Amino acid sequence: MFNIATHMDFEGQGRAEKLSRVIITLFGAVGLIWGYIIQQFSQTMYILIAGVLLASILTIPPWPIYRRKPLNWQKPRPEPQSTAAGTETESAKKKKK
Repeated sequence: MFNIATHMDFEGQGRAEKLSRVIITLFGAVGLIWGYIIQQFSQTMYILIAGVLLASILTIPPWPIYRRKPLNWQKPRPEPQSTAAGTETESAKKKKK
């Protein structure tokens, strides 16, 4: 029905993590300075929470900037056929234990 991408490539994950750390650190520093200037710790927390919300909006959804270099997966190899009819597969042996 809808073709919504739900993945993020490996480099995109690193980019998103770096961006979120920068945003939260920047908002935390600005909030700390502003809260110290006006002597209100609640303002520091409001600014920090705004930074966390902004970082979440920018980094949690798989935006196209995080899907630029997808991995090329190999095709799976077919499982080998057993030649003897009386031999059990490893999964059948594990189930018996």
